[in-house]
This record gives sequence, C-alpha cells and structure tokens, in this order.
Amino acid sequence: MFSEIYLKNIVKRFIPNNSKLVSLGDNKNKLAIALLDLDGDGKSEIAGFYELNNQIYSLVLKKDYNSWKVISNKKQKGYKIKMLSIIPTIDSMASRLAITWSKGKNNFETNILKWENGNLRNIIKNGMLYPASVNVVGGRKWGYINNSGDFIIEPQYEYAYDFGENNIAIVKKNNLYGIIDTLGSYILQPKYNFIDKFHQDRSIVIDNDGFKIIDERGQEITSRSYNYISTFRDERAMFSDIREDRYLYGYLDRDGKEIIPPKYEDASDFKEKKAIVKVSDSKYQLIDINGNVINEYNYDFVGNLGDGLLVFKEGPDSKYGFIDEDGNVLISPRYTSAQAFNSGVAIVDVSEDYTNKYGLIDKKGDFIIKAEYNDMRLIGENRVGVGIAIDDQNPFIGSKYAIADTKGNFITDFIYYEISNYKNGLISVYDGKNTFFIDKDGKRVMHLPVVKGKGVLAFYNGLIKSDVDYRISYLTRNGNIIWEENTIIPLNNKYEVIQEKFNPNRDYLVYYPRINGMKDNEKQNSINENLKNMSKVKEISSDIQLEYNYLGDFVVEFFKNNLVSLNLHGYEYYFGAAHGMPSKIYAHIDLENGKMYTLEDLFKKDSAYVKIISDIINYEIKNNEEYSYVFPDTFEEIRKDHTFYIDENALYIYFTPYEIAPYAAGFPQFRIPYDKIMDIIDTDGQFWKSFN
Repeated sequence: MFSEIYLKNIVKRFIPNNSKLVSLGDNKNKLAIALLDLDGDGKSEIAGFYELNNQIYSLVLKKDYNSWKVISNKKQKGYKIKMLSIIPTIDSMASRLAITWSKGKNNFETNILKWENGNLRNIIKNGMLYPASVNVVGGRKWGYINNSGDFIIEPQYEYAYDFGENNIAIVKKNNLYGIIDTLGSYILQPKYNFIDKFHQDRSIVIDNDGFKIIDERGQEITSRSYNYISTFRDERAMFSDIREDRYLYGYLDRDGKEIIPPKYEDASDFKEKKAIVKVSDSKYQLIDINGNVINEYNYDFVGNLGDGLLVFKEGPDSKYGFIDEDGNVLISPRYTSAQAFNSGVAIVDVSEDYTNKYGLIDKKGDFIIKAEYNDMRLIGENRVGVGIAIDDQNPFIGSKYAIADTKGNFITDFIYYEISNYKNGLISVYDGKNTFFIDKDGKRVMHLPVVKGKGVLAFYNGLIKSDVDYRISYLTRNGNIIWEENTIIPLNNKYEVIQEKFNPNRDYLVYYPRINGMKDNEKQNSINENLKNMSKVKEISSDIQLEYNYLGDFVVEFFKNNLVSLNLHGYEYYFGAAHGMPSKIYAHIDLENGKMYTLEDLFKKDSAYVKIISDIINYEIKNNEEYSYVFPDTFEEIRKDHTFYIDENALYIYFTPYEIAPYAAGFPQFRIPYDKIMDIIDTDGQFWKSFN
C-alpha cells in the first residue's frame, strides 16, 4: 500500500508548475488524493485534484509497468472540496469516487464520479437519488439509483425510503432501522425497531423501551422513552405517558422537553399553533403551543379544528355540529359524523344505518353536494373525490369515483376506482385497467405516460414514480422506462427463476415463479404447473365483482447446489371483514431430479421424526418466554407433512394464523438446528444431498 507522502509526490510530478494540490476543507495536511481501482482491472489508479487559476481539475494516473502515466485530466467544479471517499460496488471490482463540494456556508453538493470512456463522469446529474429494488436469492434488496437508472448506492437494504430533509434517508437492515447520507454512509447505524419520516428536523423512533425523538444527526434528544409520541407539528409533538395508572397526554418541544406536562385525557396535534385537548368528561380546551387556554367547551366531544371552526357533540347520543373558537354554535347538530373544515368546505355524513350518505357543506351548513354518496374526500386544489357504491347491496366493497369542484360542479363521470390527490394541477387515477394523469378539467393528459394496472403515478424529483400493481418503476415524462425491477432471478449460470404475472381481475393479482434451465423439460413443465396451482393461479372472470381481494407473491428464499426453496405467500381479504387472512407455503425443488420435497423426505425411513420434533416444540413452548403467546394446551404434535422451510443450518417448522396462537402472532415458527436432530436426518437421502 502506498503512503500519503508517496501519492502526493507522484501527483505533483504531473500537475502544472503554477498549480497546487487541493486540500480537504480547512485541513491543509489532508489532500484530495485517493488510491482506488476505477476501471475494475484489479489494479489501483491514483485520483488527485489540483487548483489552477481558481479552477479545480481532476487528474487520474495509471501505472504502466513501472511508471505512472496520465489517463485523464479534466476540469471540475470551481468549489472547495469538503470530503473525498471511495465507494465500492457489489457487482464489479470497479470503485467509484464520492466528492462533496463546498459551495458556501452550509451549502454542499455531492457527486459520484464513475470511470467511463476514459474520464470521470458524475452519475448524479441532478443530485437526486431514488429508492429502487432488485429481486435476488433471499428476497428483495433495496438501494438507490440516479436519474439514469444506475445504482449509486448498491442494493443491500430490506427497505429504503426517499431522501428527504438534509439529504438523509431511512433504511432498514437486519430488521432494524438506521439513517444514511447520499454516499450510503451511516449517519445512524441500524438500531431502532422503527424510524418515522423527519418533520421539522426531528424524527420519532421506536426501540424496545418505547418512543423517543432523534435529530437529523441521529442523536436522541429525549431523556427517556414514552408510550407514544406523534409527529412534530408547529414544533410540538404530542406524547402519552402513564401517570397514576392512566394514560395522560402532553406535548414535547424540539429539544425533547415536556413543554406542556401530561395532564389531558386526550389530545390532538397542533394546527395553526392551536390544539384541542380533553381535560375531563364533557370538558375540552383550545390551547396554544405553550399550553395557555384560549377557550373552554363543555360538550361530550369537541375536535377536528379547521378554518376556525370545531366539530362538537352535545351528549353521548347527540349528532354533530360546528362551533367557532369562541364556542358559538354556527351549524346546529344534525350529522352522524363530520370532518374538519378545509378551504371553506367540510364533509359530513347523515346516514342512520350501515350505509353511507356523505355530502359537502359550506360554513352555513348548506349542502354544496347532496348527502347521498358512499364516499367523499377532499383531494386538494378545490377538488373533491365523490364515490358511489360499486355494489349498492354491499357498499363496503368500495366505491367508483367522480371528481367535482368545491362549488358542486362535477367534472368527470363515476369512472375511477382509485384517485390520489391533486398537485400542480394534476391527479393520478385508475379506471379499472390503467393508471394515468388527468388535469383539473378531468381530461387525460395525453403527453404523460399511461401504465397498465392499479396504483398511483407521481412526479418525483424530475422523474415520474410509478407504484402500480405493487411494483415500483421510474419513467420519463414521455413514458420511457428509466428503471424497473428485474423479473428474472438468476440462481447460477444454469438455473433461473422467472417472475410471471396473473391479473385476470382488478381484485385478483398474483406474481408466481417459473423455473428455467432444467435438463428435463417434461419435469420442468410439471414443476411449473404445480407452482402455478400452489400460487393460486386459477380461472377468474374479468367482468365480475369479486367478494374479496387477493394478492399473491413469492420470494426465492434459499438456493444451494441443486435445491431451490420458494416462499409462496398471499393475502386474501373479504370486503367488510375485520382483517384478511395471510397464507404461506414453501416449495422445495430439486433442480436435477425434478422432485418437490416434503418434510418426511428429510428424515430416515421409520424414524420417529414427528414425535422428536414435536417434543422439541413442546419444550420451547413451555420453557421459552418468546412463545408465551401460544394458546395453552393447543399444540400436541406436528403433522407428518407439516409446513416447513430450511436453510443451511436449520429446519424451521411454522404454523398458520390461529393454528396455535392469536392472529396477531402471524406465523409462529420454531428453529431446530440440524445438529439437534442429526441422528434422524437421512444424510444419504436425495433431499439432504441436494443442498449438502
């Protein structure tokens, strides 16, 4: 490895006499010189920066036998260099150079320089990065691309959120959340169970102790944890705490201090520097950000502040009306529910039964849009989404939407199953087949893309982000695809898993696997038919309204030698139900002999594997606190063909929801290391040999 002095002396040989080497920031002893393999040939180049006539130049040197030679000398930005670092890439030996330019006080710009066509090229053209995922063995991995679709931060996270305030992003790795900068360096190592988006330079985090607040540097600013902390609004965050065996609410400031102590039975977020709090039964207050009482109201309910009006209810069985901040009744109680006023209008419901009768009123209580609709919501820019029931007899199935203005004029028919919110005069809609943009007049914007499937399109840092059919892609304004997730998952140079899509009905969507590369086509076709059936690919009519919604997907969970394990999972939700029902089944496929293995294939013939494994599980349930949620005396023994999956080191037995535990427990599983059951594993069997 070359020393810094050696690198400095080498670079000085090749720069003009009247130039000088560039230092990093104010540290004159730290020069902007890096040793890295730019072209991926396994040999390091020297990249250095020098200043000539107030202009910054980059110089790249490559060793040719025993001497160095210049292979690039290029003018760069005319700013100071704050930081220089090397970014390795996962899929090649070539590294990239990250450079942060200092453009002024607290004004920085980061470039990622890639060696391309004999020069260093900045691959973050607009300084923006976009979260993107790839399908690999082990599941989906997230990284960040530039606006050309090149990965700048390699896929490595379980999930990656948008870059936001202060050019930082929240990422999930090893089931924990952390924060990175635009170079992919951790500002905060993954350590929390959850990190919320930043608002006003503050984020709410959750760990095993509870809720806390961090700043943009990842530093905890609360001195203790809380039962709950809401997102910051008007520099205040509502929190709850247990005092005298009951939940009470107060507010924290940006320094994590209890600016308003917990003394309220209920509370709301601040809005326009005011909040509604419940002091006791039938006693509410309107307070300012310091806790000073603006007014007090003696009603059963007061809330939903908007446009200076509040929703109120006189008694437990009363209807809802509106008062002003002084407590004057402006609209007498007449609604079964009421939302806050916004821009002079409010949505109310007058239904007396299980149906909905939503309408739009003005501040006098007069109806702008009659109260006769299944759904209604304000969608921005003086527009309203108005929904009629898809099925009048079963209104809980959902709505078909039209768009109206806040004066009551309808600008579209009831033709959309999904609508987003207006922004800059445009809104994304789904008509049952395609997702696209319409303008404020309800007309489709012809020069913007149309994407087949159900979802939402949104302008995002110069590109259009398509979140359609549970897949994200990025498009240009004219519909060219900048990036989309791969549908072929290579296992090795012989086998691959191809993602297929089955979408016969707007409420039925399945992504299922197809194996490719097996020698025996007949066995391959048979396996693929089985995978389709296991994935619930079946005949579904396109022109009927289903009673449920189904989404199916898969993960290539494990691959080694000849064995691939596929996790086929789904979620079925019957409209109107309290929740849906998840499903999960594994297919363990030998790619050489075409066999799909079951649990008994792992064990010696006539071995008592059912009893031995059941005994292990029973012991864990009784002695491991982790399984305290299991229903008492529910589990007796596993089935001969019990649900399972494997990895290199262990067998995993899992149970479906409700089988031995509450729904909220999901799929309880038990890890059984092979060395615990080695005596009964058939190490000469095809299953074991397929991955050993």
